Amino acid sequence: MLGSEAPSPTQVVEEGADEEDEELSGAEDADLRASSGRGSILTRRGITLRVLLKDALVEPGDGVLCINYLGKKFVGDLLNDGKIRWVETGQTFNSPSAWATHCKRLVNPAKKSGCGWASVREGEDDEMGEDEEEEGKTAIPMDEKNKKSKSELHDFSLVQRRDRERFPVRYCSLGTRDATRDPHTLVELSAFSAINRFQPFNVAVSSNVLLLMDFHCHLTSSEVVGYLGGRWDTNTQLLTVLRAFPCRTRLADKDAAPVIEEEICQNLFMRGLSLVGWYHSHPRGPALPSLQDIDSQMDHQLRLQGSSNGFQPCLGIICGPYFHGNQGVASTITPFWVVPPPEQRPNDYGIPVAVEVTYVQDNFLTTDVLNEMMLLVEFYRSAPDLVKFTQMWSHSTSILDKIKASLSGHAPKDQAYAQILEHVYNQLRNTQ
Repeated sequence: MLGSEAPSPTQVVEEGADEEDEELSGAEDADLRASSGRGSILTRRGITLRVLLKDALVEPGDGVLCINYLGKKFVGDLLNDGKIRWVETGQTFNSPSAWATHCKRLVNPAKKSGCGWASVREGEDDEMGEDEEEEGKTAIPMDEKNKKSKSELHDFSLVQRRDRERFPVRYCSLGTRDATRDPHTLVELSAFSAINRFQPFNVAVSSNVLLLMDFHCHLTSSEVVGYLGGRWDTNTQLLTVLRAFPCRTRLADKDAAPVIEEEICQNLFMRGLSLVGWYHSHPRGPALPSLQDIDSQMDHQLRLQGSSNGFQPCLGIICGPYFHGNQGVASTITPFWVVPPPEQRPNDYGIPVAVEVTYVQDNFLTTDVLNEMMLLVEFYRSAPDLVKFTQMWSHSTSILDKIKASLSGHAPKDQAYAQILEHVYNQLRNTQ
C-alpha cells in the first residue's frame, strides 16, 4: 500500500546562536511597547519574536517574512518558537538580525551588521511591487506594523495572506543529490519529448475522481493525501482511473494511517479495482512536485510494479486549490510521473514529467462519491485547520462560491447533481 508518511523534517543548520532571543533596542523597544498595549510593559520582558508570538501580536506562518537587499529577495518562515527558517536552504536563525546579517553578507561580503528588525518585513509587503531596501534606508517601522488589531493579524490565515513565494527550479539545475537542499524545493515538470522519450502509457481519468479529489483538497489549509483506484490494461497500455479514496487522517498520524489504508484496500477489492496512483495537495502553492514528492512518487512506482517483470504505471496527481497564481477560481490539477535518473548518474534526482491525460465525463454523481464527501465534511468539521468557507476569496467571491465554481468544472452531465451538491454545501456552512 502506498504510504502516507508526514514530510521528513528539513535538515536544520543553526545560525546566530550568539544572538538568541535578540531584543529590540532603545526607541524601537519603547515604541513597540507603547503601541502594543500588552503585558510586555508590565513584566519588563524584552521584545523578541518569541514574546510577540506569545502575546498574539504576530502569528507564525510560511513565507510571512522577507528581506529585500540590493536587488535580492530572501523569504523566511516564522516558526512557533520565534525562530526564522530561510525558505531557500531550510537554515534556521534565532533572531531577525542573525538572518538579515547572513543574507546580506551573501550579497555584500563587506557587510558587517545591521538592524534586523528594520530589515526583516512581512512577506506580504511585496505584492504591489518590490520596494527594495538600500543602504541607509529602513523597512516599514515595527511600531506601524504592530498597530494592527488582533483580528487584522489573523490575516495570516489561508485566504487573506499572500501566498508563500516558492519559485520552482528547473530539473537541469539540480545536479547530484544534496542533503542540505530543502526537500520542499519545487521542480518544474519536463515533457517526455524533452528527454527524448514517449509517454509509455495512456491515462483516462473519470470526472467524478476529479470532483472528489478537488473537494477534499479544498476543505483544509493543511496538506491532504488520497489514493486512486482503477484498472491497467496491458494490451492497450491504458490506465483508467475510476475512483478516488481520500485518506481521512492527518499526515503525521502514523497510528491511524494503517487503519485507513486497510479500509481503502478493502474498498478497492470489493469494487474489483486496483491501486493505480495517489494524489496530494499543495494548499497555497503551485501544483508542482517538490523534491520530496519526486522521491515519494519514485518509491510508489517501484512498489506498485513489485518484483514482477511486467510494467504497471503509478500516476501521481497534485492539486493546488488556494494558490493565487491559478487562473480563475478553479484548482490547478497536475498529473505527473517520474523517470529514473540515467544509470551513469544514480545519485541524481528522478526526472518529474508531465503526463497527458484524457478526462472522461461521468453521466451522474455516484452514491459512493456523495457518501465520501459527507464523511470528509464530518471528519474535518471540528478540525483547527478547517477552511473558513464564509470568508472572501476575492472581493466578490466567497470561499464557498470558489469551491462551487471549481467543482463545476467536473460536473456530471446529469444536471440533478447540483441539488445533491447543494446539500453538501449546506453541511459545510453548518460547520461554522
